[in-house]
Amino acid sequence: MTTQAFIGIGANLGDARGSVEQAILRLADLPASLLIAQSSLFKTAPIESSGDDYINAVAELRTDLSATDLLLVLQQIELAFGRERPYRNAPRTLDLDLLLYGLEQIHTDALTVPHPRMTERAFVLLPLLQISPLITIPGKGAAQDFAGVVAEQVIVELTS
Repeated sequence: MTTQAFIGIGANLGDARGSVEQAILRLADLPASLLIAQSSLFKTAPIESSGDDYINAVAELRTDLSATDLLLVLQQIELAFGRERPYRNAPRTLDLDLLLYGLEQIHTDALTVPHPRMTERAFVLLPLLQISPLITIPGKGAAQDFAGVVAEQVIVELTS
């Protein structure tokens, strides 16, 4: 059964913009999946972290992969880009987060969907709303209702 999934993409080490652009191409090549939409690229300062500014985007997929299998594939892509996890919110070469997986609410040791902080982060919420303005976050409500929560966070849409 095909499921709509949204993936948060971010990087702030090395060629962050190039990594995000390449990650989107990798998402387009996922097995049993189809890339439906991608947001613009956005630049944001690190939150609860240090280092260079992040480049962020959100991608929409239609996938036949289970949430767990999709997570594993996303982690494999991160590893291919040299992702390390030395500590929470460490700078990263690439971060791929499964934000939404259909209308499912998943709470396991390995995966929480909807992503627990997505309504608190402009770098997730605004790109998501750009490609799906009427999206509802299971268990929380309309994503647009949270825009005011992130209104003070600086986020800059990048041009080509």
